[in-house]
Amino acid sequence: MPETLMPRLKPVPSAHKVEDIAAGRHTLALEIEGLQALSDTLGESFSQAVELLLACKGRVILGGMGKSGHVGRKIAATFASTGTPAFFVHPGEASHGDLGMITKDDVVILLSNSGETAELKDVIVYCNRFAIPLIAVVRRKTSALVDAADIAMILPEIPEASPVNAPTTSTTMMMALGDALAMALLARRGFGPEEFGVLHPGGKLGKAFVHVRDLMHRGADLPVVRPAQLMKDVLLVITAKRFGCAAVVDDQNRCLGVITDGDLRRHMADDILNRPASEVMTKNPVTIQPNILAAEALGIMNEKAITALFVLEDGKAVGILHIHDILRAGIA
Repeated sequence: MPETLMPRLKPVPSAHKVEDIAAGRHTLALEIEGLQALSDTLGESFSQAVELLLACKGRVILGGMGKSGHVGRKIAATFASTGTPAFFVHPGEASHGDLGMITKDDVVILLSNSGETAELKDVIVYCNRFAIPLIAVVRRKTSALVDAADIAMILPEIPEASPVNAPTTSTTMMMALGDALAMALLARRGFGPEEFGVLHPGGKLGKAFVHVRDLMHRGADLPVVRPAQLMKDVLLVITAKRFGCAAVVDDQNRCLGVITDGDLRRHMADDILNRPASEVMTKNPVTIQPNILAAEALGIMNEKAITALFVLEDGKAVGILHIHDILRAGIA
């Protein structure tokens, strides 16, 4: 039977519903306990780690094996996206040449539950040999990794949620500690929406940080007229440029006013076609600057019930932004 025609399986009520929910809640309770204990014990080593990472002239290198390695990849990605250059180096690959990815300007963070993970040995020796700062995130207070590290961040001794001791509570605490470091660094660097948008040009996040200058029409596309031009000629410009409006500018391209369809309706009975643009235009129109966010421009358009805004820089008309440009960019 073709896959598209396969009948959908209906969920069958579980005879173990109560036990399943209880197991899930037990897991979450232990992980919440771990996070609370981690928060309570956050102290000097955390502050020292933040200072060391801030002073890093190179990149932050994350390393770990197994589940700790997966957490390390996530922490590296969070660092990189919030202003702290970072990447993950697999300890097994490090022993076969990838140690060359680590430089004396870097800071290394190794994650390990026991602190005795054999695959970390070569990375530890390399860091010690070349005086590369090493931060340990580990559960055991006494271990080879703690002894070798410049800063050791010890996780609270909260049991794993698994009866077979599979990493659960410990990896949750590791990941949360990575987030805490990243956010502390973000705050210290003054990393804000502008910088975040640069690193997230794709997707919803990127669209939220698109500026007016990125979407506006400029140059020959601008519907501009002179104050003395008759309205019969102004109408031709408005029709040709297809924005439903025109800016009235002087010889230095300074915007003196704007003519919209509303202005046309208000002056329709006054022999409008033979009147100069300066007599029909609206003075002191609503305008925007090129460096504001397109989302902010959309808010202005909605508030003022208009569909286009002229973009001014030092009082001069440099562009025009239509609501359709914003919607096409996926900003709403």
